[in-house]
Amino acid sequence: MSDERELLRRTAELAGDFVESLDERRVFPDAPVDELAAALGGPLPEKPSDPLRVVEELARAVEPGVVATAGGRYFGYVIGGALPATVGADWLTTVWDQCAGLGALGPSASVAEVIVGDWLKELLGLPSDASFAITTGCQMAHVTALAAARHDVLATRGWDVPRQGLAGSPPISVVVGALRHVTVDRALRLLGIGGDQLVVVAADDAGRMRPRALTAALAASDGPTIVCAQAGEVNTGSYDPFVEIIAIVRETAAWLHVDGAFGLWAATSPTRRALLVGCADADSWATDGHKWLNVPYDCGFAFCRKPDAHRASMTMSAAYFEGQGKWVRDAADWTPESSRRARAFTVYAALRSLGREGVAELVDRCCDLAQRFASAIAELPGCTVLNDVVINQVLFRFEDDAATHSVLAGVQQSGEAWMGGTTWQGRPAIRVSVSSWRTTEADIDRTVAAFEAALVVA
Repeated sequence: MSDERELLRRTAELAGDFVESLDERRVFPDAPVDELAAALGGPLPEKPSDPLRVVEELARAVEPGVVATAGGRYFGYVIGGALPATVGADWLTTVWDQCAGLGALGPSASVAEVIVGDWLKELLGLPSDASFAITTGCQMAHVTALAAARHDVLATRGWDVPRQGLAGSPPISVVVGALRHVTVDRALRLLGIGGDQLVVVAADDAGRMRPRALTAALAASDGPTIVCAQAGEVNTGSYDPFVEIIAIVRETAAWLHVDGAFGLWAATSPTRRALLVGCADADSWATDGHKWLNVPYDCGFAFCRKPDAHRASMTMSAAYFEGQGKWVRDAADWTPESSRRARAFTVYAALRSLGREGVAELVDRCCDLAQRFASAIAELPGCTVLNDVVINQVLFRFEDDAATHSVLAGVQQSGEAWMGGTTWQGRPAIRVSVSSWRTTEADIDRTVAAFEAALVVA
């Protein structure tokens, strides 16, 4: 046991050294991948090695290739940094090693999951009686919620998916916006709904679904139908007009699903929740915890207005499974996973450490910093901000496509900050997503300075 304690102590030291390096280390590493492969590779070991030595050698070999997504100047892919309380909770989650698929395997994990589900519904303004699941991320949250949708819209046509499968079922139409996220399409594909079944409706200049186009699409659909709306377009941060969409969908028997991967968290902010008016009247919602809630990877959430459809689409049973009521539920009845990490502990730690006010402050601060960045970057020669910065996304480009590519590459190579390129309205652009609790005004100013320097070189 003393050896194991020493291993944990040394691991904490290595972790602390990494965290302390975040402010000054390169955001994106410059270690060649062949060097990383050489340090990590070699033949499969024949004999056991000392665990402490393994951890130290792993840290030494891996750290040169670690991207500083945990720091304050990583602005790519809507990635937040893990809050301190969630890091501690995640370590304990690993040590406790609970399988959170069945209540009988970890009563504390099950209780924590029920509690955070209730807290999240309250925080996000969703119906208190909605069902809830923790998934690996928003991708699987989409799969979970859309499986419930598939079950429900077919059940209304007399088709029992758990018993009859999909072969021979009435074809489902799925109405989606032109600028939906790609994870929606993949979730549908995993559920047996292909691209030919998608009805794509037009989006406006900010990426929002056009209500008139939605009305026309639904009028042309006479079979089981699912509508996918969006809270937070990944480039512009824009929100579909939920009040209008709800009114249109409720004139039909369609199921309305909301992709709120990061944008759903605006509901926690008193100053920004108006963006989501009407959203709570949808049928299902999906979001990420490892984006704006800043819990460690991986963590996503699915919510469904119709718990019966949700459970029917996911549930499994065996003679040795023992349901134990509200507090010790079998989470495998609500997610695609049976063997699953007890992710509720990190979510609990985040919500307990921040509280309602802290979550709102985190969201508002990221949005304010995004606006600070937008204002400053727009002052650089040839730079145009392309979106109305309503939340944490800033979309911009420089005078021509070559300059946009060159300046972005210069900033990425400098190691001062990292953000990705994208394509907007057929032309290259740059997208900055401010999602980390660590990001400060100084980080924003350093990043703008990096762009200014890169622009001079370009």
